[in-house]
Amino acid sequence: MEKTKIGIVGCGNISGIYFKNLCTVFSNVSVKACADLDASRTDAKIKEYPGVKACTLEEMLADPEIKIIVNLTTPQGHFPVSMKAVAAGKHVYAEKPLTLTRQEGKTLLAAATKAGVLVGNAPDTFLGAGIQTCRRVIEDGLIGTPIGAQAFMLCRGHESWHPDPEFYYKNGGGPMFDMGPYYLTALVSLLGPIRRVTGSTRISFPQRTITSAKKNGQIIDVEVPTHVAGVMDFASGAIGTITTSFDVWASQTPRIEIFGSEGSLSVPDPNGFGGPVRIRISGEKEWRDLPLTCGFEPNGRGIGPSDMADAIRTGRAHRANGAMAYHVLDVMHAFHDASANERHIHVESTCEKPALMPLGLFDGNW
Repeated sequence: MEKTKIGIVGCGNISGIYFKNLCTVFSNVSVKACADLDASRTDAKIKEYPGVKACTLEEMLADPEIKIIVNLTTPQGHFPVSMKAVAAGKHVYAEKPLTLTRQEGKTLLAAATKAGVLVGNAPDTFLGAGIQTCRRVIEDGLIGTPIGAQAFMLCRGHESWHPDPEFYYKNGGGPMFDMGPYYLTALVSLLGPIRRVTGSTRISFPQRTITSAKKNGQIIDVEVPTHVAGVMDFASGAIGTITTSFDVWASQTPRIEIFGSEGSLSVPDPNGFGGPVRIRISGEKEWRDLPLTCGFEPNGRGIGPSDMADAIRTGRAHRANGAMAYHVLDVMHAFHDASANERHIHVESTCEKPALMPLGLFDGNW
């Protein structure tokens, strides 16, 4: 089978796992080129992966062999780079969030439809063994009808470890826009779209001091809420709560739990691909672990672009798609809007639950 050629834009912190998996794990794709404004970053990548060439974005977009652009720029670069890719007739898969604003998201998806190309978006962690096992548990009726859910992403922020943490506290950052996509994408893939939300937000610390080595001592002025609590009404009738925070020193809360009419399901960290998956059914006295039902248990970032490549080849729908990414973006903005306006927000967008991953797949192959 001929491999779909990929170009990667942005060779920063997150790119390492994409290069590794797209170059060495997923058998249906290959990385032909990479681009970054910092030449030292591309130099490092082509030394690590000799089959990849360094080029400019313009050169990458002009290469007829490259079919998919993987956009790993910071959030501010997601819209302009993805739009350039679409204008060049390339399929594009970007890191989260889809774009900074709803209007940018609508513009991008409309342009892609007109150009006849696909838009995909991170996270693709919901395609891993952990969330996929939970999806089968729910659809097989093991916990009955889902009636509720809770999700927590609580940490103290990224300035202690990330070499360039400023963007986490600027427009497009904050705990909801940084980590919310993992949790909301998991919830939407498990329970379906969200129809109404309300929320409360705050900036707990107006300034942050960087303590990671590269920029130790520099001050960040915080521009976005760093503690966000929300309530979600799903179209299915389930009610969910979510809290995302960069203000919490420690917590023992679960990542995600789904409550059904016949039992409860403990969902693994949606920032990862594996387990554990635990269940407790009505009448049982203890939680028990469930075996994972499919492959892609290790760190599988890049499975989204690989799935997109298979969808292009076969004509089926891809799973980490633009419609779901836009719905998640819409919901994240709605939490902030609800707090600012002190009211419920009816979510205008919707999406379909992506198809389950097939049983029997082994890592890297379709």
